Amino acid sequence: MLMFRKTLTGLFALFLAVILAACASGGGTYGEREARSGVIEQITPVQIAGSQGVGVGAVVGGVVGFGVGSLVGKGSGRDVARVLGTVGGAYAGHKVQQHYATPVQGQQIVVRTDTGVLVTITQPANPALAVGQNVSIEGSGEDARVVAR
Repeated sequence: MLMFRKTLTGLFALFLAVILAACASGGGTYGEREARSGVIEQITPVQIAGSQGVGVGAVVGGVVGFGVGSLVGKGSGRDVARVLGTVGGAYAGHKVQQHYATPVQGQQIVVRTDTGVLVTITQPANPALAVGQNVSIEGSGEDARVVAR
């Protein structure tokens, strides 16, 4: 019985560590940033899925589920209820967060660089940008942004 409780407690601690590690942000990278220049060829309005606080719903749901599970049963039954409450709460919290995530207005911008390469960037809407405008592309990957020159 004691062995089961220790194993279950260890598994729960591991589960929480994995959840918290998944929610941790890597932070920004520092150093040189790539900048390219070109001309906007096309701008298309798009919806960008809201990504604020990714994972927060799962963590809050898991904590609430753990608390509710603590109120159920005695002994090893309570331990099982805590684990099930945590997993169920995390899942429910994740689904609630997905339901209430609000999309952001954005733009898909096609830029022909000075070297002739077409680059497509999706970013939050910037009304100051227009087709035919000279721009710079700052950054790369998901961090790339089109800015007026």
